[in-house]
Amino acid sequence: MSSLLLFLLLPFLILTSTSMLEFRYHSNREMEQYLLQINASNTDITHLYSIGRSVRGQQLWVLALGVSPHRHTVGIPEFKYVANMHGNEVLGRVLLLHLINDLVHGYRNNETWSLQLLNSTRIHIMPTMNPDGFSDAGTHCQYSQGRFNHNGVDLNRNFPEAFTRLRRKQELDEEKREAEVRAVIGWLKNESFVLSANLHGGALVASYPYDNIKGGSELVGGASISPDDDVFVHLAKVYSHNHASMYLGTSCEDSRPFLDGITNGYLWYPVEGGMQDYNYVWAQCLELTLEVSCCKFPPAKELPALWADNRKSLLAFIQQVHLGVKGRVFDGSGVPVQNAVVEVKGRRNMCPFRTNRHGEYYRLLLPGNYTFTVTYPGHEVLTETFTVPYGPDQYSALKHDFLLRRIATATSSTKVYPAEANTTYSCNHTLHLEGGRAAITRPTWTGLAVGLGLVAGLRSLIN
Repeated sequence: MSSLLLFLLLPFLILTSTSMLEFRYHSNREMEQYLLQINASNTDITHLYSIGRSVRGQQLWVLALGVSPHRHTVGIPEFKYVANMHGNEVLGRVLLLHLINDLVHGYRNNETWSLQLLNSTRIHIMPTMNPDGFSDAGTHCQYSQGRFNHNGVDLNRNFPEAFTRLRRKQELDEEKREAEVRAVIGWLKNESFVLSANLHGGALVASYPYDNIKGGSELVGGASISPDDDVFVHLAKVYSHNHASMYLGTSCEDSRPFLDGITNGYLWYPVEGGMQDYNYVWAQCLELTLEVSCCKFPPAKELPALWADNRKSLLAFIQQVHLGVKGRVFDGSGVPVQNAVVEVKGRRNMCPFRTNRHGEYYRLLLPGNYTFTVTYPGHEVLTETFTVPYGPDQYSALKHDFLLRRIATATSSTKVYPAEANTTYSCNHTLHLEGGRAAITRPTWTGLAVGLGLVAGLRSLIN
């Protein structure tokens, strides 16, 4: 009888799953069940996938949201949030689960803010990067176990360090990285991410690159300044000033004050092997580190208020993926080309920004006049200057394509890229394969498997 009742109630429970999320700390299994439920009942705007497994074999789940959630669409920027990189910093898990709930609920209710975001952006949300650490986490506000992965490694010190490699020309040795880090590296190689943030706890501040130094020339007043520092400062202020109190910069009693609630990462403290710099240098994805709570493991009773503090910031930050300019680079035959270098005058990135497999480029820029230089083998160097407006209010960056002219000479194939002439190391060029799936290990969920997962999850709710 109970099985029959469960079967009859299943459609109703699925349809109302967006209202079932409680303000509490969900176990890894409960989180997985929720993601399965929300995905199964919203297949038109969600796509659940795993980028790999943790050391203990737990899935590293990501939920993509958008009107075309299964694969990249030309002209639609890719955005991501990652939480719980340190297993004992747990508020981010809660915030991202409720962000999923909020986006889906808003879309189903035809709320303008959600429709605009999901129509213009593909949003990837990873509630936990370190499920093993979370399983072991203590609940002390500042000092508890669970920060590291199952091998006792700090995942935010385990990424290939670009600056060290610049000095020592060391190999990336990606295969020697921790399982969770390897999964994220593979993810970055297969998706054209434009903007990202990773959520931490233990302070209340928005931190931006660089987290380390490459030799000293980038040091300005104790900060390690990147070529896109003006954009990073703007992005950090978008989050802090939309937060209930982060912008004050003095919310945590045991923390130093932060002007406007933001900080350059290196100025705060140096981090070698961090995920933030890796995203920016190697994957041409601008990423912030968001410290979203003074307490690493806040009491459950505070979760509703903490969600209210961060909700506006989380949504406003996603919208910033539409800063600047986007477009495609076409060769002399009118074909979009991969790995064309698109440079902005005055912004000498360690790894030059390149077009993806669709011939697309995305450059987050503040409003102003910019000069772009585009280089591609066998073609004339193209230089254009134009004005970039503020795009987030329209949920679209300026669209500008570059049309190249072929060089009709026998020596064109040996043309040197100006962008790489002074480079002493080779950058990781992303693959961006169709659907972003080639190098990612993940299960294939059949309808039966999803159904069984739902039944198990719903049975636990009923029982």
